[in-house]
Amino acid sequence: MSEHLYDNPVISGFHPDPSVCRVGDDYYLVCSSFEYVPGLPLFHSKDLVHWEQIGNVLDRPGQLPLPLPGAKASGGLYAPTIRHHDGRFWVVNTNVDGGGNFVVWAERPEGPWSDPVWLALDGIDPDLAWEEDGTCWCAFSGPAGGINIARIDPAGGKVLEGPVPTWSGSGLKYPEAPHLYRVGGWWYLLIAEGGTERGHAVSVARARSPRGPWEAAPGNPLLSHAGTARPVQNTGHADLVEAPDGSWWMVLLGVRPRGFTPDVHVLGRETFLTPVEWDADGWPVVAPVPERHAAPGGAWHPVPAPPARDDFTGTALAPYWVSPFARPESCWSLTDRPGWLVLDATGPTLDSPGYTFVGRRQQHHDCRVTALLDPGTGRGGLCVRLDEAHHYELEAGDGEVRVVARIGPLRQTVARRPVPAGPLSLTVTVRTADLVPASPHLTDGGTTGPDTLAFWLGDPGAPDARPLAELDGRYLSTEVACGFTGRVIGMYATEGSVAFDWFEYVPSSAV
Repeated sequence: MSEHLYDNPVISGFHPDPSVCRVGDDYYLVCSSFEYVPGLPLFHSKDLVHWEQIGNVLDRPGQLPLPLPGAKASGGLYAPTIRHHDGRFWVVNTNVDGGGNFVVWAERPEGPWSDPVWLALDGIDPDLAWEEDGTCWCAFSGPAGGINIARIDPAGGKVLEGPVPTWSGSGLKYPEAPHLYRVGGWWYLLIAEGGTERGHAVSVARARSPRGPWEAAPGNPLLSHAGTARPVQNTGHADLVEAPDGSWWMVLLGVRPRGFTPDVHVLGRETFLTPVEWDADGWPVVAPVPERHAAPGGAWHPVPAPPARDDFTGTALAPYWVSPFARPESCWSLTDRPGWLVLDATGPTLDSPGYTFVGRRQQHHDCRVTALLDPGTGRGGLCVRLDEAHHYELEAGDGEVRVVARIGPLRQTVARRPVPAGPLSLTVTVRTADLVPASPHLTDGGTTGPDTLAFWLGDPGAPDARPLAELDGRYLSTEVACGFTGRVIGMYATEGSVAFDWFEYVPSSAV
């Protein structure tokens, strides 16, 4: 057994629908990105525990039409699958807002990745698997709600056989996220079912051929936390990988709900890791997802965390910076004012698509975000975003700083303070409700949301510091706003040009 222990999740924050493959001693993992671009974050690890983002699979405008067609929250790029075959890395994915299913490939995981090759297959959550003779199969969730399979030419995009229905689970709703594996003399079909909410589950079947017939595992669902008090919920959408020592592991999504009943999650669906055993009859067996567990055997390879502060001194934005729907080069610059990120407004409000926003995922329940910005004659600041109808803004412009809350159809300025011209420091702090006293303005019969967001002008640590406003975090949760994403915190401009000298994201443990 490994002497090292790991904590779940292994990739925190809004990183759902993980898919993983191993090449030698290296693991590569991709996640869904929905409306955010660049699309499909790509990670590398040596031990399945420590992951470093090395890029995004879809990182240039020529790979997808931008803005993404449809331009709606929780649209865009759904669950990808990554595989390595015949010297190439392959990713198959669905753009639900335009084009459907497509394949891209690269000789190196860092890219460049090819332009999409589109597949005439109607559905979502595609998978790729190869037989020893090179035959390629694509399993996917079909429009009628079952799992289909087709024989394809992934490089040319041709459908050579099918699609035909296969096995579609144990009877729970929404059978989806299929993955095919050849293990020994069997083909295994791993799927998600039960929906991606509290009833989420993983089930498995097997056959001697990808064409079936499929035999369901007697113990299905293979994994589910539904109806339990475990701190990790919504477990599902899994992928399997074998480590060099012969052990098997599962990556999957889950959430960490907080707050008063019915509990809400604010970070989105995250990536978790759990061990897999094989029973005497050849079926995979998965224990409930642990909060802490012994790591895979072999070398332990911690990776440096992204720097807390981005001083914008490079020639390109780091791969973790994302924007909703589009990020045209005309709306941002690292050279107009060297050492600053300059954002040029492309829309007058954050309440509808088309605005300028550059953000990063909130990855910790407790954190502090600070930026030094110069609004000049423009208007912009910091935003905590879930979608166009659910976001909080800390905005500078017109000689004042104000806090704006957009909750569903309501938009209200909840605080404002005059400020002199020139650069100023803005901070957003996020604290879980059980770690700090609830604001008297938030209490409702003793119940509050999962966290409190406080908005500050200047240094929150100053002796006489008082927040401009405190807002309940439940209104920026998936359970309130709906959708598939999590919070993204970042910088924006809605009028003129706004320059940011630096942006700092610090987890509470480091504050």
